[in-house]
Amino acid sequence: MSGNRLRAFLVSAAVVGGAMLMTACQDANADADSGAAQGSSSATPAGDAAAPSGSSAAGSGESAGKDSDATGRGTEDAAGSGADTGDGKREQVGQSCGANDISWSTRSETQAGGYILIMAKAKPGITCYLPAALPTVAFGSDGTQAGPAEQSVGKQIKLSGSTTAYAGVNPKTTNGNGGKELDFIIVGVGDDDPNPVSLPVGTITVEDPIVTNWHTAPADAVPFS
Repeated sequence: MSGNRLRAFLVSAAVVGGAMLMTACQDANADADSGAAQGSSSATPAGDAAAPSGSSAAGSGESAGKDSDATGRGTEDAAGSGADTGDGKREQVGQSCGANDISWSTRSETQAGGYILIMAKAKPGITCYLPAALPTVAFGSDGTQAGPAEQSVGKQIKLSGSTTAYAGVNPKTTNGNGGKELDFIIVGVGDDDPNPVSLPVGTITVEDPIVTNWHTAPADAVPFS
């Protein structure tokens, strides 16, 4: 329960308690005034008895209202929240992966003229979600960033246990001898990842690099230019 709701609950309880105390005092004064008042008060308990029944109904209404609110929130969360999976559907959001939640590795591949395969697994005890977006891959001190190798957005991937996500990086998509030679890449989970990692890749030539979305199969992470 939030602080505001708790304070509102306490104020409501105080008001109800004060009203009950005033009612008790008025009943006592009425009894002391005359026997006729007592006689007429014999009909009053029926009214008083009806009032608690009404109060109970009101209380039930409040309870039902709270339940309805909770149900509404649950329905809204189920229907409107979650991460876009890239195919028009939404999935429940868990903990988003950060680079420091992941065990990283790379290897060189020869397909499509040669590329770097990035492999990401959650560290032991961690379950997190890679968003349906490109990994952030940068090169060199000037921060040259890889562009998209695919036209559509990928799918959100849940990392846990032995599940591995793959992304393919083609560091050079141009012909000729241009580019700069580097021996590491910088990888993050999105542009706002506060803890990007530096991964060794051997000596590579970088010019107009591209990167795929995250995939659950390495064969889907070939960065065709």
